[in-house]
Amino acid sequence: MHHLPRQGPKITMDCDQIFIRDLQVSSIIGIQPWERTTRQEVLINLELDTDITQAGQSDRIEDAIDYKTLTKGIIAHVESATCHLVETLAEQIGRLCLEHPRVAAVRVTLEKPGALRFTRSVGVSIRRVRAQT
Repeated sequence: MHHLPRQGPKITMDCDQIFIRDLQVSSIIGIQPWERTTRQEVLINLELDTDITQAGQSDRIEDAIDYKTLTKGIIAHVESATCHLVETLAEQIGRLCLEHPRVAAVRVTLEKPGALRFTRSVGVSIRRVRAQT
């Protein structure tokens, strides 16, 4: 009779990711005078580097990144922001993500649909990594 081990094999993390795609939020953003008074849609995509091993084993939200709460914080920030540049807003979103202790790194892609004629969208993509202490 074969007995199964009580614990599974030791797993090491290369890089797990949680992604949030196509989050649409309106904000005051831009350098033109009309952009300083008119809210515009921005499109946000996030890739959060983390280790999901503990959450995957425990099935407890306390061991995971609560992406609903994280997203609500980002929405609140973007809706109240008055940045001139998409670069600035992307940096701010990246810092918000890295405030979560389980986020090791983040890629923020921020688009401003319809910002230029003849384009669907323009934007930036940044990757930020938690500083090692």
